[in-house]
Amino acid sequence: MHAKGGISRLAPSPTGALHLGHACTFVANWLLARKSGWRLLLRLDDLDAPRVQSSGHDVLDTLRWLGLDWDGEPIRQSARLDRYRAAMHALAQAGAVYESPHTRSEVREAAAAVGAPHEGEGHARFPDALRPSDRGAWRFVDAAVNHRVHTLDEGTTVHDQVMGSHDFHVHRDHGDFLVWTKAGVPSYQLACAVDDGELGVTDVVRGADLLESAALQTRLLRTLRLPEPRWWHLPLVRNAQGDRLAKRDGAEGLAGLQRDGVPADRVRGLVAWWIGMAPLAPITRDALLQRCDPDALLPSLRAMHASGGPRVHAATLAWLHGDDAAADTLATHVRG
Repeated sequence: MHAKGGISRLAPSPTGALHLGHACTFVANWLLARKSGWRLLLRLDDLDAPRVQSSGHDVLDTLRWLGLDWDGEPIRQSARLDRYRAAMHALAQAGAVYESPHTRSEVREAAAAVGAPHEGEGHARFPDALRPSDRGAWRFVDAAVNHRVHTLDEGTTVHDQVMGSHDFHVHRDHGDFLVWTKAGVPSYQLACAVDDGELGVTDVVRGADLLESAALQTRLLRTLRLPEPRWWHLPLVRNAQGDRLAKRDGAEGLAGLQRDGVPADRVRGLVAWWIGMAPLAPITRDALLQRCDPDALLPSLRAMHASGGPRVHAATLAWLHGDDAAADTLATHVRG
């Protein structure tokens, strides 16, 4: 654990229902903050306007149902567009960004022509050949035009509190990545880096799927001369088949569990068991906070990572719905 005076943040995206994986990360983040004496901000990542639902109120209701609190008023990314534009101008002054009007198909074709690897999910690495040779294009046009950041041909090491040190090579694996989109808003990577840097976030706690994003955001933070946080990437909660939970997984959705009458005490109890802070049993928020051992929490999170992370089985859902006998079945699984 770290000394008092830090700042962390809950950063849900109000683009769909939260699930048990979110509950695990948010509860662990809340415990870390409250037991470490950090301030805990709430930031709504609401830049994806077409997908944002009810201005984030459903997300806030779910967090309150879990018993989580935060310090200060919620921060909305949609209200910080001027800060992201200022960051883009700073990157432009550093000669680090340029206009990139290329379509995805053009990027894929150019990448295939030079044998560039794929990032995954069908996205090709952005090849250097598509960088504009005209330095006049190395600027920021405050308009609905894609812009990319110039990546350096060097490695970046992410020192993670939970998952250990990992080496990434952003230029080799991604190429120049998007920082401003044709929708006229920043990319996730830029918005997240600017928010964390400007708001003084010292400890970023989130899911392991964003570990590589830490390398991309580190590149931006260093160019913008903003402080880099400590990283805490927690194991993902997966279903019985080993697939990561998604917002479309209704059975594990927190709003659905709440509508079905599942007490928040049971959800907290499940998460407390997953993170090694309590035996499997319903638990109140105050009891969980009192029971949490700050000296044991980090080693327990590391053990959870080493075990592959929690899984949601049929018995997990049965226990949440009040079948205490299902606990015997869960005991045969590693934390879930």
